[in-house]
Amino acid sequence: MSIAEIVDSVVDGPLPVALRAYDGSSLGPPDAARTLELRTPRALAYLATAPGDLGLARAYVSGDLAIHGIHPGDPYDVLVDLADVRFHRPSAAAALEAARELGVKGLTPPPPPPQENLPRWRRVAEGLRHSVTRDAEAIHHHYDVSNRFYELVLGPSMTYTCACYPHDDASLEEAQENKYRLVLDKLGLEAGDRLLDLGCGWGGMVRHAARRGVRVTGVTLSRQQALWAQKAIAEEGLAGLADVRHSDYRDVTETGFDAVSSIGLTEHVGVRRYGSYFRFIHDRLRPGGTLLNHCITRPHNRRQETGAFIDRYVFPDGELTGSGRIISAAQDRGLEVVHEENLRPHYARTLQQWCGNLVEHWDECVAEVGEGTARVWGLYMAGSRLGFERNEVQLHQVLAVKPYADGRTGLPLRPWWQA
Repeated sequence: MSIAEIVDSVVDGPLPVALRAYDGSSLGPPDAARTLELRTPRALAYLATAPGDLGLARAYVSGDLAIHGIHPGDPYDVLVDLADVRFHRPSAAAALEAARELGVKGLTPPPPPPQENLPRWRRVAEGLRHSVTRDAEAIHHHYDVSNRFYELVLGPSMTYTCACYPHDDASLEEAQENKYRLVLDKLGLEAGDRLLDLGCGWGGMVRHAARRGVRVTGVTLSRQQALWAQKAIAEEGLAGLADVRHSDYRDVTETGFDAVSSIGLTEHVGVRRYGSYFRFIHDRLRPGGTLLNHCITRPHNRRQETGAFIDRYVFPDGELTGSGRIISAAQDRGLEVVHEENLRPHYARTLQQWCGNLVEHWDECVAEVGEGTARVWGLYMAGSRLGFERNEVQLHQVLAVKPYADGRTGLPLRPWWQA
């Protein structure tokens, strides 16, 4: 039995792409626009010992699996091809043939690519999963890749969160600037007000607010982000209004903020810690202060794992849930939710343009971080784009206020930011 026949035996229905294997066998339509090439026995071993997205990712990131007909910076088209492919257990004959092909050594999982974050810490007690130390290590894995790499992929805004497109022809930079404007306007901030920006990244929101005269404190667990943001603040002459700290958000002790923005942090907090997270925000706000929580969500509120590829290669310990769970947690900690909206299509477009940047600057990105890491990013961003398009994930902005003791919010009638 050939390698192609072994693969064919575990696929439900016809394979929509072509496949070539190192033994010379092939499968799928000969005129397919895209071809998967299993280059080495290790590619087959990865697939056999880690079925699903993890094995495919290992083979692809290591270069043992090549995909022809796509650019590695944007493998979106082949992911669309494979989105509805389903696999089943191999027959006894196919399993025996695979074992013969690989041998005893081949049935032992090969060492994963160096980009994989090994799950040595996954077995700790759930209560320790989002400790300060563990969160810092998870953030370091994803965000401390290379500031230059992020500059090439994200563009001049250095904004690694969903943009908000004001019109169909808007550029990525226009859309990111529009997102920050929307957040600031929803929060109702004016010059002289105080803003706390949690998980501030490279300081995009911090600098946008400071340019409008708002006094801003930003915090990030990524040292490289903090250094980049501090330099950008100084270069723009915003040091009198803006400050970015390399710190866990839980280390912020100041109170009385007029507003809190949390853009892309909730995914890292941990669902079981939502209560303490929203209590922290409540306690940092003055009465009448506002919160804008912007994060990736599920289209439902059930527990669902992120998947092995995302957990090991992209966001260690990341957790997603539905907007309903987020709203309930905020309400349970004394915050009144006054508005929410889903920006799902905007994130699909944002990711498409990030992939475009990665393709455009591919050689420089590879020189900066290595081809394996660049492949991880292309796969992750293209896959995420598809997830947003298929409504497997969403992006919700939730606006809330800390009411006064007598129940007043002090807010004008909605939607004041569209006036």
